[in-house]
Amino acid sequence: MARDRAALGNRVSTVLARRLGGELLRLRTAAGLTQPQAADALSATAAKIAKMERGWVPFRDPDVRALCALYGLSDQKAVDALLEVAKLDRERRKASGWWKRYPDVAIAEYLAMEDAAVRIRTWQVALVPGLLHTPEYTAALARDQAMIDDPDEIQQCVEVKQNRQRRLHGETPLNVWAVVWESVLRQRVGGVDVMRRQLEHLLRVSHYPNVSFQVVPFSAGGFPGMIGPFNIVTFAEPTALDVVYADNPSGMICLESESGALAHDKIFDRTVRLALSERDSRDLVERIHKEI
Repeated sequence: MARDRAALGNRVSTVLARRLGGELLRLRTAAGLTQPQAADALSATAAKIAKMERGWVPFRDPDVRALCALYGLSDQKAVDALLEVAKLDRERRKASGWWKRYPDVAIAEYLAMEDAAVRIRTWQVALVPGLLHTPEYTAALARDQAMIDDPDEIQQCVEVKQNRQRRLHGETPLNVWAVVWESVLRQRVGGVDVMRRQLEHLLRVSHYPNVSFQVVPFSAGGFPGMIGPFNIVTFAEPTALDVVYADNPSGMICLESESGALAHDKIFDRTVRLALSERDSRDLVERIHKEI
């Protein structure tokens, strides 16, 4: 992984760039042209075209226009839409996000997307959503789940979560719809005291105007969401598709296709229909808090 990053230098693949690159790839294929032929139109190399189509480099407007002309895309509205995607991608790449201070964080790309999002829908089967963690809960997870022993690394995990949670406040707060399985509330991560404070925190944040919190009780029986947790990330730009991030034993996987987003929309909607109302969910949190 480190060797791959070194080969790419400072280039990063972004959601918008991959979408734009994919569209240009589709247009090139439909036109029956090769990467070297496209490269000739830009006085560039085939390697540059490959990087553009994979979303590894920012797009210059003259390059987008030249490729559209070469591929026979004459609809000016369609060309303008692609230019707008290129502009949005360049602006996002230049943003000095807080997450850049943590280059070794495994989910760095997700953090950048979350910071640019306007809405997060999250479904969790075992853990409290990261945006709703207390520092103590985060530290306990770092020790017990991630098996981190270094105090500095644990503190970094806490800092990352605290920085993420800043999006819950401010002039344009992130809208969060968090749905969790009842097991999330009963699993005593970090012990009784840590979990009691975490439940108290959930009760507080559940009253935020930009946070919806619901619980699927054990009595709901079987449902599609049992397969595993995921986040659906929504952006303000109309050109940006929802992105789905799902936990995987080796990290997080990203689904950027329209079909992937729609499939998870359906799972989330079905899961929500089985969840308690927000008021009843808070009542359940309070009961479990009293039990422990």
